[in-house]
Amino acid sequence: MHVVAICNWKEESAELVQTLAGALGITVYEARPRMFGNGPAVVASFADPQPALELAGKLKQSGFATLIFDAAAVRSSAGYFIVRRFEFKKGSISIESSDGQQTETPYDEVDLLLPCTSIVGVSEQKTVTERKLSIGKTILYGGLPMTKKVERQEAVTSEERTKVLYLYAGKRSPVIFSQIGMTFDGLGNAMKLSRELNFTHLISELQRLCTGAVYDDLLLSHMGQIRLLGPGLNSETNLNLAVEVLALCLRQRGAKGAGSISNP
Repeated sequence: MHVVAICNWKEESAELVQTLAGALGITVYEARPRMFGNGPAVVASFADPQPALELAGKLKQSGFATLIFDAAAVRSSAGYFIVRRFEFKKGSISIESSDGQQTETPYDEVDLLLPCTSIVGVSEQKTVTERKLSIGKTILYGGLPMTKKVERQEAVTSEERTKVLYLYAGKRSPVIFSQIGMTFDGLGNAMKLSRELNFTHLISELQRLCTGAVYDDLLLSHMGQIRLLGPGLNSETNLNLAVEVLALCLRQRGAKGAGSISNP
């Protein structure tokens, strides 16, 4: 699936919404929700790359900065450095993956810190026991209402939420810190009593140490994820895509005088 996104407009205006609606072939009413905030926003997706390229060209002609992604290529965690353990050192953060790989990232090379909330729906079958009126027993006991125990299977759905931090440093592989997927003993004496507190401390320390990094928490909320991905993409399976769109748009915004970025 090939996804087209727009990013970085100064403000929503009737003229801009009308332009977007015309380019997408939709109504103004349908286009307006895609322009809440100042970007980025996924506006369309196609099975084939050619329609995506054509739409991106049309949007560019209308004055929109555009991005094109192959969603399947960024949906998995391939290419990311997933942290199992970390340690703050002088001038850099030392990180280790679950398979034992180790590297260090200098604080002054970090340019993006993007915290997110991973939301996964969990469905399970539970046995529910209840009592119901037994007609046979009631008749047998001369009309005295009698009940019987009845068991049934019921699907119970819940959500599991996990905080995740994506760290970008130049051309290095993006780094993923997961609240539940790593140890915090590298904090030493600064280690807190819960994973949530430790993860909050990790983020605050990286903000303090990585003075040149842009911090954007749009994807911490489910509404922010929906706003970026639009109604056609499920945030549960497309969080990596949302992060990649946001990262490229932020980098585009930071590049003075840069044109549109395409990533077919």
